Amino acid sequence: MIIRHAEIAHLVHLFEIFKVVGIIGARQVGKTTLARQFAKYSPYPVSYFDLENPEDLTRLADPVLALKDLKGIVVLDASILVNARSLSRTNLECI
Repeated sequence: MIIRHAEIAHLVHLFEIFKVVGIIGARQVGKTTLARQFAKYSPYPVSYFDLENPEDLTRLADPVLALKDLKGIVVLDASILVNARSLSRTNLECI
């Protein structure tokens, strides 16, 4: 696997400017791989939720309860699957 150092550095820079950063693109272009690499190599604490994982989806059934004590950045992979309005009330950064 190729580690995307430049893209990870760019994401770090974006989080210095914005509270919310989205990784968007066509299917199968590496969005999940980049999000996982960012979570692994980020200088910030990162919590990662895979929304295709039933356990993570269950944890996020009550987003305030699941997210309120987290620090740093929250990665929501495949976030198209959830009601974004319910998560927008948090002060947490999302990819």
